[in-house]
Amino acid sequence: MKKLPYGISNYEELVEDGYYYVDKTHYIEKLEKLSEKRITYLRPRKFGKTLFTSTLENYYDINKRDKFEKLFGNTYIGKNPTKLRNSYYILKFNFSGIDTTNEEATITRFKEKVASSIKLFVERYNLDFFVNIKDEAEGILDNLIKAFSVQRTEEKIYVIIDEYDHFANELLGFNTNQFKNLLSKNGKVRKWYEILKEGTESIIDRIFITGVAPITLDSLTSGFNIGVDITQDREFNEMMGFTNEELLKMMEEIGVTKEEQKELLPIMKENYDGYKFGLEAKEKLYNSNMCLYFLKDYVRFKEIPRELVDVNIASDYSKLGRMLDLCKGEEREKIIERTVAGEGIVSDITAKFNPAIEFGEKELISMLFYLGYLTIAGEQFGKPELKIPNKIMKEIYSSYFIEILNRSTNLQITESDNVEILQEIATEGKIDKIVKLMHKYLENLSNRDLIKFDEKYIKLMFYCIVINYKIYRLKSEMEVERKYPDILLIPRDKEKGYKAVMVEFKYLKKGEENKLKEKQEEARKQIEEYAEIEEIKEIPELNKYTIVAVNDKLYVEKIQ
Repeated sequence: MKKLPYGISNYEELVEDGYYYVDKTHYIEKLEKLSEKRITYLRPRKFGKTLFTSTLENYYDINKRDKFEKLFGNTYIGKNPTKLRNSYYILKFNFSGIDTTNEEATITRFKEKVASSIKLFVERYNLDFFVNIKDEAEGILDNLIKAFSVQRTEEKIYVIIDEYDHFANELLGFNTNQFKNLLSKNGKVRKWYEILKEGTESIIDRIFITGVAPITLDSLTSGFNIGVDITQDREFNEMMGFTNEELLKMMEEIGVTKEEQKELLPIMKENYDGYKFGLEAKEKLYNSNMCLYFLKDYVRFKEIPRELVDVNIASDYSKLGRMLDLCKGEEREKIIERTVAGEGIVSDITAKFNPAIEFGEKELISMLFYLGYLTIAGEQFGKPELKIPNKIMKEIYSSYFIEILNRSTNLQITESDNVEILQEIATEGKIDKIVKLMHKYLENLSNRDLIKFDEKYIKLMFYCIVINYKIYRLKSEMEVERKYPDILLIPRDKEKGYKAVMVEFKYLKKGEENKLKEKQEEARKQIEEYAEIEEIKEIPELNKYTIVAVNDKLYVEKIQ
C-alpha cells in the first residue's frame, strides 16, 4: 500500500520514500512536441504546480542520468522516454515567500532568491563562478550566462520558474504603486526578465514558467518574449489537478475500499471538484491539495474531517476580498451576488493584463477565473460562461458577501452572534435570531442599496449567513437548479437530534404591501408542495417557514 503524498512537492523524495504518484509524465512528451520552447502555464494555488516543476527538473537534469530508471521506471515517460531526457543543466527559481513590506524589501528579497538559486546551480554543476551579492539581480543572471557560455560551450540550460507572480499577487492586494514601479520599463523585475530573454539567444534553450495569474505578463512582454501561454489549451487542461479517474485510482492504492469510496466521493466532488480551464476541455478537475488533505485525515482516523478545507489553503483563498476590492463601483457586488446565487457570468477571459493601469469588470472576472474562484461551466455566444466551481469556493464568496453587508451597514456580527443563531436553529428549529439579524441589515442599508434588492438577494442574505454552519448540509434552489425549496438545512449527524429547517422566500417592493397576504399564501402553497417531495418527506421533525420581505421588513410564518 502506498503512502499519501500530502505536502510532498519534491518528486525525487516522493518516489524514493514510496509515496503514491498520480502519473502526469505523459505531459512531458506533449510539452516537447510543441513547437514553442518557452511555456507559461497558470493554475490556482495548491494545484500541484511545484510538484510538476520538480518532475520536469528530475527528468531533464543531466546529473540524474544514472537515476533515470529508479525515478521514472514506473511512469509513462519512463517507458516512453524522449530524446531530450537528462540533457539539460536545470536552473530553477521559486519566487514565493518574497517580503513585500515595501519596495526596497521586495527588491532585496527578489535578488536573494535569484542569488541563492544561482549558487545552488553553480554548486550542483561544479561551475567556476562567484555569485556577487552586491550585484543587482539582473547583473547576477547576466554574469552567469556569460560564464556558462565560456565554460560549457556545448551544453544548454533549461530554466524553470515556479510561482513567478507570487510576490506580485501580494503587492496587488495593497500596493499597486509598488507593483507598477517593479514592473515598469526601468523596474528591477522587468530588467531581470530582459536578461533572461537575452540568454535564450545563446545558452538558455527551454523555459517553463508557472504561476497563478497573468497580472505581470503584460508588463513583461516587451522585456521578455514569454513564448506561448497554454493555460487554456484543451490538451493541457488535466496536466495539474486530479481527474475523477485519477482520484479513484489513488484512493484504491492508499487502501480506501470500494465501499468507502462510495461514501467519500460525493463529499469530495461537492467540495473540491468542478474546475475546467479551457472552453473545449472535456474533463472537470479536483483541487489536488484539498483532496490530499481530506484523504490524509480519513486514512488516519477513518472519519470524514470535521473541517473540509486545510487552514493553509483557506488562508490563501481568503485573499478574495483584496482582489475584489481592486474593482471599484457596483460591478464587484453584482458579480458576488450573481455567482453565489448560482448564475453564470458570460465573459471573455483576458490572457494578460496590467492591473496597475486598469482593473475593470472584465479584468476582475478574469482574475477570479485564474485564482480558482470561478471556472468555465459552459458556453454562450462563443464566450465562456463562468460559475463558482464547488461548495468550498461558495463558502468563501458567502463570507465576503456578509463582509460587504457589514461594511455597507456599519454592523459587526461577532462569533457569539453566530453561535446563538446556530444554537437556536439546531436545538429548537427556530429562525428568530437569524431573522432579527437580517432585519438589522435591511434597516441599515441605504435606499439606494434597497432599490436593487429582490427575492433573490433576500434569499442570498439568509444563505450566506448559514452556509458555514458545519453541522448542516445546506441544499437550495440555487445549488440544485431545479424545482426545490429556497433553503433546506439538513443535520449531518442524525443521532444528535439537531432540527431540520426549510424556508421559502417571497419579495414585495415598497408600495405593494397590500399584496402581503397573497404572497404569503403563494409561499405557503409552495412549501407544502415541497414537503411532499419524497426526499424531504423522509426528514424527521422538519420546521417549515415562509418569509415575505416588503422593502426593509420581513414577515415570517411558521407552517404546521
